[in-house]
Amino acid sequence: MEDCGIFGDPHREKYGRVVSIAHFALIDTHQYKHIISEEFEARWFPLKELPQLIFDHEQMIEKAKRELRAKAALYPILFELLPEKFTIPQIVSLYEGVYDTELDTRNFSRKLLSSELIIKLKEKDKENSKKGAFYFRLNKDIYKEKIMSFLSYLPSWSIND
Repeated sequence: MEDCGIFGDPHREKYGRVVSIAHFALIDTHQYKHIISEEFEARWFPLKELPQLIFDHEQMIEKAKRELRAKAALYPILFELLPEKFTIPQIVSLYEGVYDTELDTRNFSRKLLSSELIIKLKEKDKENSKKGAFYFRLNKDIYKEKIMSFLSYLPSWSIND
């Protein structure tokens, strides 16, 4: 879970001063559906389909999106949301969703393969395409190396903390 900021505009609510501390986390929403509070009518929404939000909650969402995009650009955290074996279209869909853009699949996959972050498997996913898309898996050694390289910039932090 990441801290996303403190929001406390004195004029955000007419009934008094309210301060909010916003956080964001990468989770599989399917694993948490049973935890959502029915009492407060809490629901998961795709970012493109958010309902109208109260106070400055839209600003909180926008800041969280910027933070997530920045972190995803620095190191491969989005792979945490993929299954053990995945296809290029699954990765493309994930990145398009996070960055709210359409990617050139060929260029994206070429750059991703050259990064050595993923390893091509012999198996194909024949359920979602006629020819079958090859499965890939994360190269955990390269992944850990890239994360450790990033974390080395953080003072007094260890992967074992």
